[in-house]
Amino acid sequence: MSHTRYEPARQRLQRSELAVPGSNTEMFEKAANSKVDYVFLDLEDAVAPGDKVKARSNIIQALNDIDWRGMGKTISIRINGIDTHYMYRDVVEIVEQAGHRLDSIMIPKVGVAADVYMVDAMLSQIEEAIGITNPIAIEALIETTLGMANVEAIATSSKRLEAMHFGVADYAASCRARTVNIGGLNPDYPGDQWHDALSRMLVACRAYGLRPIDGPFGDFKDPDGYILGAKRAAALGYEGKWAIHPSQIELANSVFSPLAAEVERAKRILTALEEAAVAGKGAASLDGRLIDAASARMAENVVKQDELIQSKSE
Repeated sequence: MSHTRYEPARQRLQRSELAVPGSNTEMFEKAANSKVDYVFLDLEDAVAPGDKVKARSNIIQALNDIDWRGMGKTISIRINGIDTHYMYRDVVEIVEQAGHRLDSIMIPKVGVAADVYMVDAMLSQIEEAIGITNPIAIEALIETTLGMANVEAIATSSKRLEAMHFGVADYAASCRARTVNIGGLNPDYPGDQWHDALSRMLVACRAYGLRPIDGPFGDFKDPDGYILGAKRAAALGYEGKWAIHPSQIELANSVFSPLAAEVERAKRILTALEEAAVAGKGAASLDGRLIDAASARMAENVVKQDELIQSKSE
């Protein structure tokens, strides 16, 4: 192992992530009562320009009135882009009036590390001014070619940064890619045209201790397509995926939860290697296959994820 190591960000269960427009107050209670792990109240793309100010007020009220954390939810807001005149009031008004109820702020269309630094600096000043002692986390949306070109620098931009999300829709537009739908595959491409971007962002996340989260799949009437996309992301090492419709929540929770058989095998691997270590051996055989220290690290990932899921259930 290298002498250089970046500590993992705070562990949060983020299998499913529900996008809730700040202008649609009817969805707030439903989101809080759903089985989703993570909710972000949106001020950006899902809110029309004429509704931005009202949506901000709605979100402040929802943060203060609903016990999101008590209902097992990580609660976040997606602010408007830093290139808009809405952004500074999103941060100032929401954090000043409801920051103590907020877990994280999601920054859209992050292009360079300085974009994250700007929000970090604002949060630091507001938290000090009003006495918030539990720092609000930051999550970055990588959804432009500029952001993907700078993804490694963005990953080290702030100690507040916990996760990066792949925003496939705007990324496709930034690439001028021909696509069937948001997150869907183009049959003219021999494979998954998002694989390279997903892999690059994943490596940056894992290298610097962040959680990688896959973004939306637009056709909520195509559960099979959603599941296939989620499985591809999970196979790479992603921890969760967005749900733009409540019907996608259970799909994400299922795909990003290890199966009982996987958990049982992971525990057997750890036990077998512990027994091998007692016998002075660094490797062992289990079910006709060689297992070693690398097997233990993979097994530990499965067991830790299962423990996090079980603790939420309890």
